[in-house]
Amino acid sequence: MRPGTKRLWVPAGLVALIVLLALLAPLLGLPDPVRQDVAQRLAGPMPGSPLGRDEFGRDVLSRLIWGARSSLAVAFASASIACLFGTILGLLGGWFRGLGEFLAVRSMDIVLCFPPVLLALLVVTLLGPGAGTLIMVLSVLYLPGFVRVTYAEVLSARSHDYVEAVRALGASAGRILTRTVLPNVAGPILVQFSLAVASAVVLESGLSFLGLGVVPPAPSWGLMIRGARATMAQAPLLLLWPCLALTLTILAMNLLCDALRDAMDPRTATARPRLRLLDRVLPGLVPPAPNAEAPEAVLEVGGLTVEIATPRGPIRPVEDVSFAVHAGETLAIVGESGSGKSVTATSVMGLLPPAARPVAGAAWLEGRDLLRLPEPELRRLRGGAMAMVFQDPMSSLNPVHRVGDQIAEAIRAHRRGVTQAQAWSRAVDLLRRVGIADPERRARAYPHEMSGGMRQRVMIAMAVANEPKLLIADEPTTALDVTVQAQILDLLAELRRETGMALIFITHSLGVVAEIADRVVVMYAGQVVEQGSVPEVFGAPLHPYTRALLAAVPDGDTAPAGIPGVVPQPHAFPVGCRFAARCPHAKPACEAAPPALEGAGEGRTVRCIRWAEIGAKKAEAVA
Repeated sequence: MRPGTKRLWVPAGLVALIVLLALLAPLLGLPDPVRQDVAQRLAGPMPGSPLGRDEFGRDVLSRLIWGARSSLAVAFASASIACLFGTILGLLGGWFRGLGEFLAVRSMDIVLCFPPVLLALLVVTLLGPGAGTLIMVLSVLYLPGFVRVTYAEVLSARSHDYVEAVRALGASAGRILTRTVLPNVAGPILVQFSLAVASAVVLESGLSFLGLGVVPPAPSWGLMIRGARATMAQAPLLLLWPCLALTLTILAMNLLCDALRDAMDPRTATARPRLRLLDRVLPGLVPPAPNAEAPEAVLEVGGLTVEIATPRGPIRPVEDVSFAVHAGETLAIVGESGSGKSVTATSVMGLLPPAARPVAGAAWLEGRDLLRLPEPELRRLRGGAMAMVFQDPMSSLNPVHRVGDQIAEAIRAHRRGVTQAQAWSRAVDLLRRVGIADPERRARAYPHEMSGGMRQRVMIAMAVANEPKLLIADEPTTALDVTVQAQILDLLAELRRETGMALIFITHSLGVVAEIADRVVVMYAGQVVEQGSVPEVFGAPLHPYTRALLAAVPDGDTAPAGIPGVVPQPHAFPVGCRFAARCPHAKPACEAAPPALEGAGEGRTVRCIRWAEIGAKKAEAVA
């Protein structure tokens, strides 16, 4: 089974098993979940009751399975209702704007003014407990989330060229929304659905625990936890079983929705090679690829050249660098130290030192050339539409300020009217979002009181605080151990999928590139020598330097092949190919003149005059 398919079907099987058990509860021959047998009160495992009896002598296994019907029915019903109406309202508001936007989106702000748990408690107290009341309350609570997510995604999608192409064909608004826009916003909606279902299960159990949910003696996991709490000292396992069922159910649902999101999101370049789920389940919803226009790039860099004034004269550590990165895409920039990766990133961010300046090229973001914007305008973009995570979080965080204050400052710098208290609350939420435990306490910590991995998570929280469209991560895992590296990579990938931001990841590690990137740019001595999709570049590298980098990666028992020599210094760049002195395929013609960046297929470029000849010889050798 392919890894992508396995990642989908394993959690799907778990969720299906849980739902199937709940649906088949009447047919499983279980004891009556409400029948009491005081003589068997708090009895341990026994024939006919493998999990024992509760405080009233009722069968625990039967109540667990019957309780799943209550919890899952409330969760799925409320989340489905909110998803259906929220998606419709978000589509209409994002597409038609005006009055539709006001009715669909602004009305949701009224619901968001009320704390969710307090609103649920109020309504349940007024209308009385019961599954029907819970479904109604939770549907209203989760409706704004679906409306806002769908609305934001539609606003982003409607400006893309492929939507304009469908409109030019004379398609109606309904057809565009259902066949073009909706498939492109399905991924974030699935994420919201998974959060709503998991939250509904927990909230239903919590309200039942308080006596405001499912009415006794009907079985419910919350009621089971409530009853087991009083007898915890005599029978601790009674508390374990409902808590375990609750935890496993939420975990399985989240894993399933994550896998579905990766498979269905049309913006994820790696989704279609793994599993063409949309093509199988929703035929006709995705515009045909040959006629669809490519989405507009979030960042498009063309011909970037940076010059630095030195006592020896001007040098150009970066020359003629071009690439583009799209929403929801990860672009990796790789190369040895001194290749110009970080200089390229700081040029885009407008963070070059005073001695350095871009002398040619352009970097377009939101219709503006970053290389020619005045500093005040760049300052408004930095930390807002674009953000950056640096290699060493310890040197990037102010040692005399608490991390919560630093995140709050990043928020207030870009959001007028936000109070310090609101910014602090948002900072705590961001720390929780990036996986820091006990965020309220950690927000009051200083950087030196945190581990390297936690500091890097703080830097990521600061970077995404204002929901940037572009995030540049400059070797963010270099100083971390292997376990923490994997956690940071997973976090960045998760944030990219959830927000749809474009991610530029600068690294030395080709293993990291293979794991997280969609496309890769290979740089050497200040120039792009090859770029293309990760499967193409790693599977069939065209430039000798790319082949050398891949050969230098350890592979099982095979010793890595080192690359002789070093990257030349910018003041000593050769006239011709800059890799010629280290290249086993170099000829005099390689050193005579600088090679141009040539197209080598759709989306692929290479800077080598012999790439086709070398590739042909290699193919003959393999044959």
